[in-house]
Amino acid sequence: MEALRSLGQLVIALSIFSHLSLLVYSSSPQDLQILNAERRIDLTSHIVKVFLTLKVENTGTSPVSEVLLAFPPTQVDHLALLKAAITVGKKKKKSYVPLEVNPTELPDAPNGAKSFSISLLNPLNSGETATLEVLYILTHSLEPFPAEISQSESQLVYYRDGAIILSPYYVKQQTTFIRTPSTRVESFTRVESTNRAGSEIKYGPYKDRPAYSYSPIIVHFENNNAFAVVEELVREVEVSHWGNLQITEHYKLAHAGARHKGIFSRVDYQSRPHAGGVSSFKHLLARLPPRVHSVYYRDEIGNISSSHLRTEYLKSDLEIEPRYPLFGGWKATFVIGYGLPLEDFLFESPDGRRYLNFTFGCPLAETVVDKLTVKVVLPEGSKNPSAVVPFSVEQHLETKYSYLDVAGRTVVVLEKRNVVPEHNSHFQLDVSSLSQRGAKHLDSQRYGFYNLELYSYRKESLHFKPMFCSLSDETVLTCRSLWRRGARTFERERFLSLSVLKL
Repeated sequence: MEALRSLGQLVIALSIFSHLSLLVYSSSPQDLQILNAERRIDLTSHIVKVFLTLKVENTGTSPVSEVLLAFPPTQVDHLALLKAAITVGKKKKKSYVPLEVNPTELPDAPNGAKSFSISLLNPLNSGETATLEVLYILTHSLEPFPAEISQSESQLVYYRDGAIILSPYYVKQQTTFIRTPSTRVESFTRVESTNRAGSEIKYGPYKDRPAYSYSPIIVHFENNNAFAVVEELVREVEVSHWGNLQITEHYKLAHAGARHKGIFSRVDYQSRPHAGGVSSFKHLLARLPPRVHSVYYRDEIGNISSSHLRTEYLKSDLEIEPRYPLFGGWKATFVIGYGLPLEDFLFESPDGRRYLNFTFGCPLAETVVDKLTVKVVLPEGSKNPSAVVPFSVEQHLETKYSYLDVAGRTVVVLEKRNVVPEHNSHFQLDVSSLSQRGAKHLDSQRYGFYNLELYSYRKESLHFKPMFCSLSDETVLTCRSLWRRGARTFERERFLSLSVLKL
């Protein structure tokens, strides 16, 4: 009996301690305030990119370990990507450290609003400040108005947002900048402190706004960029026994802009391209890996000859043109296929495990994919493969039967919806269970052998914000390949966005 009483007291003490720990390190909206918020909304494409800079201060008495973000109901279903980082250092020594972002629930949030929690590296003590950089991307957020246009008309769209950010915190000062693709702006909501200069609209600065303040705005402007949306894309990556990767991509492409009305005049389209189809598009660019070979581009009818391939040392560009130009509401289906040397994508780690490192996402530039399916077909005999993707995806296994197969080939299926170009990052597939016959491509005398070494690599700014480059950690794997072709020996080094932590 005495032992049971002692055990009960221990359980109560542990529960009280854990409760106090949550009180110390959890952040309530009253513990933080935003000293300054600057938001830049890029509307130059049909993919809306928003860069948000927040300077937060802990006004409470206890440390906080997270910062909360809120999104209005009009943006919840269109949110494709959300990244956050914290600024470390000043001026030339400034760097950005990525932070973990997870969805959360706030009891006092407005109806339909969605909240996210940004986990800080170190708890923010009372009186301390921190600067956060946030990037979020919205798809299908530009509404064509009018909904139907003729061949010669320009495309006008609506964008709906708020003049001030929706935040669970008190905001001391904030400013919003909206950039449009041209100076033709039909109308925009005018509230206090609204200015326009060329293709930029400025809202603010606004001071002393309480939590969950919101002021809706609408911008009506011209946007004739290609509203290229892939309704469904199936990418099949087949790993061969004999040192080759075969990629087959099935596209269902659509123009998601204002629907075309009336007749289509080929004469006007070819004689007056700037007036007879300004809102349409007929060229697409697919960015493929280097050393690509055996490229084909076809549809249900047969081969499509209107394509051009440019190969370089670090990349390959495939320019394709559908059989007909795409106007609003028009669709096209086609297939792109190509081969790649397996030695560029299969690596062996120091512990002897083998990994397939390939790109997730759509090769077409500036394209939204409503549903993306990546199927990695492994050689017969592969068992229990596992994929590591830097974002959430649905994953399951299938079996595919091909020529002379007995047990079938294992297929790793990765599925994701609402995919944008920023999702074009590498994923790793553990293929260590390949049979000896399937591992013959690792023979250095036949196909070349990769030796992996660890290097400390300083990330460089590749995009608008340095924190959004594809290298998620400063320590990455560098691969050096050595192979023979004829009587010459080549040696090269390549940095991979393959984090050591992923291994």
